[in-house]
Amino acid sequence: MKGWFEYNWQVRDEWFEVCRRLPLKELIEERTGGVGSILKTLFHIVDVEFSWIRAIEGMEDWEPLFEDYEDLDAVKELSDMCRKQLEEILSNADADKEYSVVHVSWHSEPLVYGEVLRHVIAHEIHHIGQLSVWAKELGIKRVSANYIDRGLGQRMLSGNESRVIF
Repeated sequence: MKGWFEYNWQVRDEWFEVCRRLPLKELIEERTGGVGSILKTLFHIVDVEFSWIRAIEGMEDWEPLFEDYEDLDAVKELSDMCRKQLEEILSNADADKEYSVVHVSWHSEPLVYGEVLRHVIAHEIHHIGQLSVWAKELGIKRVSANYIDRGLGQRMLSGNESRVIF
């Protein structure tokens, strides 16, 4: 599963680079779909990933406020900070956690650890699709959704992927 998180992080970083070419006005303009704007969508992706993974690890939920991250550089810094913490958390997630029952404060029913990780991965891919639609509307470069040629397959060849979740 590590490859999927790395994929999302690579694609997210590429979107940050593409968005650097846009004026702030375009980043904050309310749009149809997503969570309203390009900047809010990028922020939302980071916030959701961080919240879910901290929650299934039994850690206190830290909810950043969008108002504190009102430009692209601030959201990118938040993304980098959260990713660093998540890499450490997930590097300790072995196959024994895959079917562990977990609880989060905002969901009444118990969940399964691996299911939540897959939800987080799919959530980002969903919103990245929205960014692609908006980029097409704006006439700007879209980030490739290809998994192939990102250098992520090497882990699978080493045989380590089946023994650990991350």
